[in-house]
Order: sequence, then structure tokens, then C-alpha cells
Amino acid sequence: MTRTASILLLAGALMVIASPASAHHSITAEFDTTKTVTFTGTVKKVEWSNPHIYTQVEVKNPDGSMVVYRVEGGPPNALYRQGWRKDTLKVGDVVTVTGNRAKIATSMNIGQAVIKTADGKTLFNNGGGQRAGGAPPAGGQQ
Repeated sequence: MTRTASILLLAGALMVIASPASAHHSITAEFDTTKTVTFTGTVKKVEWSNPHIYTQVEVKNPDGSMVVYRVEGGPPNALYRQGWRKDTLKVGDVVTVTGNRAKIATSMNIGQAVIKTADGKTLFNNGGGQRAGGAPPAGGQQ
């Protein structure tokens, strides 16, 4: 095989491998960035698993019915390196979430979220686990 053919074959293989990875991180593929919602509720569950953590937040609607939103956070390893731990948010914590609704109307997924605790700490800003301004707070708190 010639050197040029080898380089082209390698470049093609890299593009095929990189395609699914870049598609996974498209926010606009799943979430409608024009539909921002804010709600306050109680943490029902925190799921630390790859590729993202999810925080389930139970919210009482004005009609008295309950809904559980699934708020997408960053990757567990990245959050851990930034000081977050599995117990940074606890079941029962009251939080206010601002994020983008999923494009599918029946989905309760929220992306690009900012979660604020009752005492004003900002967590998981924009799904990346950082505060506004880009610096992670020490010990996972602002």
C-alpha cells in the first residue's frame, strides 16, 4: 500500500470513529434551546452513571399533580475532578432548576441546566459542573 493510500485510509477511519462521539454532544439534537424553563422542586434521585449524571427533581404543578423532571448534568469523571461528589445533592434537597426542555413534548428531560440549592449554591451549571464564569467551586459548593 502506498503511503498516500495509508494516510487516506487512516483519516477515513478516524472520521468514522469520531462521528458518533461528536453527534452525542449535540445539545440541539435533543433539547430546544428556545424553550427555557425554571422550576423549583425536591431532589428525588441522583444517578451517577456515564455518560452523564441525572438528577430527578419532583415538582408540584399548579393543579396539584406531581411531575418528575430528569435534569442532565456533566460526565461523572469530569464532575468528580471539579470537586463534586455523589452526595453534593441529596435526596430531599429543595432546588431551583433552569434549563432547556427536550424537543419531544412528552419527555421530561432538561438539558443545559443550572441547579441552585435553597441556600443559593449553584451546581452543574449548563450541564458541565461549573459555576457561571467557568471555575469550579472548592468542595462542590459556591
